[in-house]
Amino acid sequence: MTGYIDTHAHYSDEAFDGDRQTLIGSLFESGVIFIIDPAIDLKSSYRVTELASLNSNYYCAVGIHPHNASEAHDSDYDDIAALIEKDAAEGSKKIAAVGETGLDYHYDFSPRDVQITNFRKNIRMALKYGLPLIVHDREAHQDTFEVLLDEGAFKGKVLYHCYSGSAEYAELLLKYGCYFSFGGAVTFKNAKKFDSVLKTIPSGFILPETDSPYMAPEPVRGTRNDSLNLRYIYPALAMRLGMSEEEFANKMADNTSRFFGIRINSI
Repeated sequence: MTGYIDTHAHYSDEAFDGDRQTLIGSLFESGVIFIIDPAIDLKSSYRVTELASLNSNYYCAVGIHPHNASEAHDSDYDDIAALIEKDAAEGSKKIAAVGETGLDYHYDFSPRDVQITNFRKNIRMALKYGLPLIVHDREAHQDTFEVLLDEGAFKGKVLYHCYSGSAEYAELLLKYGCYFSFGGAVTFKNAKKFDSVLKTIPSGFILPETDSPYMAPEPVRGTRNDSLNLRYIYPALAMRLGMSEEEFANKMADNTSRFFGIRINSI
């Protein structure tokens, strides 16, 4: 088996303040071979780029989450753009995407018009620098799609992280070349909706994630999540796709490499 790949884990989160670097080291010693850590604001954009610089096979995304949109200043977007330019100039290429960004109409921590403005700015940044876009879409499917379409986001690569939409919505997004990542929710007892969704999406457009420290899978639901819990997520996804775990792991490595444009090496 190739090893576990986590395309979405927030190790910059304060939940890991007590043991961050020790934990990250232990993950790579225990079967995890690749991690992408997405930021949620300017402060975490700095932190994830630092973490990526300190760890091999560890990449990041920079951007502003819809929850944090109302706190963002115009200068924040300039500073994030500067991080991307610096990463490119130095040749490190550790910034793999822009995100996570999008719309969240479940919590509405930021006003919806502010979320939309923030989303547009993040999309424009991804397109300007030729980076994939990591999208957060919670109970905002129509507006999310319309903003992506209006901004020309589908000219680039778009990943719907922690996909929560229907099979029908997935069919629409596939026409635009979108990818979809799935995490701990596929292991939950009420996860039957994923049966139809995963029958709709070709295996070449699926990526694995944990969304750590959130969304821990069964049987550790309710605890602090980390990338080692992919050992529960991989079998749940492989079963629904009719693949062996080894086939699934190899497929996820290929998909991740293709989407982010990064060669993944086993450790």
